Amino acid sequence: MMTLALVGIGCGDPAQLTRAAVGAINAADLILIPRKGTAKSDLADLRRTICAEVLTNSTTQIAEFDLPVRNAAEADYRKGVDDWHDAVAAIWSQTIADHLGADGKVALLIWGDPSLYDSSLRIARRLNPLPEIEVVPGITSIQTLCAAHALPLNDIGEPFLVTTGRRLREGGWPEVVDTVVVMLDGGTAFQSLDPDRLHIWWGAYLGMADQIILSGALAEVGPRIVAARQEARERHGWIMDSYILKRRR
Repeated sequence: MMTLALVGIGCGDPAQLTRAAVGAINAADLILIPRKGTAKSDLADLRRTICAEVLTNSTTQIAEFDLPVRNAAEADYRKGVDDWHDAVAAIWSQTIADHLGADGKVALLIWGDPSLYDSSLRIARRLNPLPEIEVVPGITSIQTLCAAHALPLNDIGEPFLVTTGRRLREGGWPEVVDTVVVMLDGGTAFQSLDPDRLHIWWGAYLGMADQIILSGALAEVGPRIVAARQEARERHGWIMDSYILKRRR
């Protein structure tokens, strides 16, 4: 029987690994490390560093593979994502078959936590043959962002909404809440909002040595975030950021 463990590894700091994550890594017969091109080589390097620091099982194999690129020009967003997931699942299946065969324990190291805006569970259920799936939770970017700013996410007794930059840009401020967490923002969707009474807590490369955080009234800090984000993206070739917006009544 094939077992696939999706292991949350936090947001960049190996110290964020849980003891359960370390155990799952060492229990694996095969560890998969995805590569996302030279521009995002830091992400693969981090996984290699984690394995070098915590992997003590000398029989565990490590296999790297190149991830396919999603067709962002696809008019039907859902179809484009489905096609991409199919392509990723095919590569996972082939890599596992090439290195392990049909039996054993496989671990895939997941940035953050597999439960939050991550496609790994959906992709895993497309593997052929279908493995038994285990999930080891990890620290999320939301937790790391709140900790970096020493910020409680929700106000007393109040809900919050987690959404994407695309949804925020298309739908505007969701009137049902006063706190919004924005992830997967390929740009700066907060610029589409009226900044009046809005405050922002932003962070990039959370948990990594290059972490950047900025906060304050959106009208004042927004332009600084745009400039810092552009400079960091040009320097690293990629950026991973998230932010919290709060509306003051």
